[in-house]
Amino acid sequence: METQYVTLFTDAPLTLDSGATLADVTIAYETYGELSPNRDNAILVCHALSGTAHAAGYHSPESRKPGWWDHYIGPGKPFDTDRFFVISSNNIGGCNGTTGPSSINPETGRPWGLKFPMITIGDIVRAQHALVEFLGVKKLLCVAGGSMGGMQAAQWALDYPEQVASCVCIAATPRLSAQNIAFNAVARQAIMADPHFNGGDYYDLPGDPEPRQRPANGLALARMMAHITYLSEQGLHEKFGRRLQDRESLSYGFETDFAVESYLMYQGSKFVHQFDANTYLYITKAMEYFDPFPPPKRPPDAWPHATPNSWS
Repeated sequence: METQYVTLFTDAPLTLDSGATLADVTIAYETYGELSPNRDNAILVCHALSGTAHAAGYHSPESRKPGWWDHYIGPGKPFDTDRFFVISSNNIGGCNGTTGPSSINPETGRPWGLKFPMITIGDIVRAQHALVEFLGVKKLLCVAGGSMGGMQAAQWALDYPEQVASCVCIAATPRLSAQNIAFNAVARQAIMADPHFNGGDYYDLPGDPEPRQRPANGLALARMMAHITYLSEQGLHEKFGRRLQDRESLSYGFETDFAVESYLMYQGSKFVHQFDANTYLYITKAMEYFDPFPPPKRPPDAWPHATPNSWS
């Protein structure tokens, strides 16, 4: 089991929703099972914010961590690889082999950083569509995903209805709420306020006397805030309550007293070793822009006129 790479959009660039274009887009992907002679058993699985192309199995006998959906992809599992040909790819804008902010900008020879164009869920799906066609698949038996992956599955059904036989959206939403957007905004500010963010230009370059410091503290804080949203208040209470962590009494200081604090700190510190801060900025924005059924715009004269006293 290994990740494969292909460079697409070499003849004509990928046109993004922003109007920008990306040429020579490298996509990291993995496949599981065999494509049937009729090419009618392909399933595309789409990952959540921090996912990669590695959805199932182990990359080597020494690997301790399987793919992110290993419980569901494999022989005899729900996505049975004895029957189905399963495709998983890393999203554009990512940091695990697919073209993103940490990739080299061919015009400058340096990592893109914040010069990388803004992306949307629709852009991610168009890149996936090109990969699926490269693999010789004309119609997908199913597109499935959770969280941001569920957004992609829904976008597939909307953009390519004739090429998607079924769609599975898990723990996803047609649009983020104002509270979701607020948490993302604070998370991005935590990253950009990190003294090592350097305007998104923190990547190591040839000739550097020593490795550059990355905005690890800001990214860890962003991930900690995100994990607060992954469980409801009731869920956090049932999982942690007010249980103390590795102590029998309060510290009466700023040490880690509670189990929930320890959990968040662990998730934040682990994340910085496997994810790129710039990718976090771009992917959270792509999730916020997702709104396949926007309400009709009201004409300007339909809005009530504000007066100085109307907000009191």
